[in-house]
Amino acid sequence: MSQLGLSLEKLSLRRGGRLLFEQVELKLAPGEAATLTGRNGAGKTSLLRAVAGLVAVEEGRIGFGAVEPAQARAEMIHLVGHLDGLKPGRTAREELGFWSLWCGTGATSAAHAADAMGLAGLLDLEVRRLSAGQRRRLALARLLAAPRPIWLLDEPLSPLDAEWRARFGEVMAQHLTGGGIILAAVHDPLPIPARELELGA
Repeated sequence: MSQLGLSLEKLSLRRGGRLLFEQVELKLAPGEAATLTGRNGAGKTSLLRAVAGLVAVEEGRIGFGAVEPAQARAEMIHLVGHLDGLKPGRTAREELGFWSLWCGTGATSAAHAADAMGLAGLLDLEVRRLSAGQRRRLALARLLAAPRPIWLLDEPLSPLDAEWRARFGEVMAQHLTGGGIILAAVHDPLPIPARELELGA
């Protein structure tokens, strides 16, 4: 596969007529992570969505190394938003199965993801019956059920307890060790080494 990276070059973004940020620069190579920090409304979520191709930037360029942006966004990116994006009437098993099928993996990957995120005993429960922390773990399990190299994460540790913050930190560290890239919008620091990009500083 062509060399993958993530670069933000002189990026400016406007939403609702308001300039959120301008001239933002960041470059991540495989194995690197960065956090987006700043006050509420600074544009952290909008920047993640821009990288995913869901929001147009006003100026600047988003690059993915030697990989064309359309290919990177279709095949190499996972975006896990602040909202879990789960169907409340589906079971946890159905949710993981859907994402595995959608991204071209299968039942084995879904089972591995469930084990890694402590969901094996919850798979037959409807999403609406899960606690907030369990729902978050289910949303994050998509990252493992259908592996992709670039993870865009919006407040990934909320509302996980201390144990699961540490355990998901191990998952993130393994992803980086395997050559993955992580860009995360946070209020609390990630439990892994990461560069900080403060918006609205």
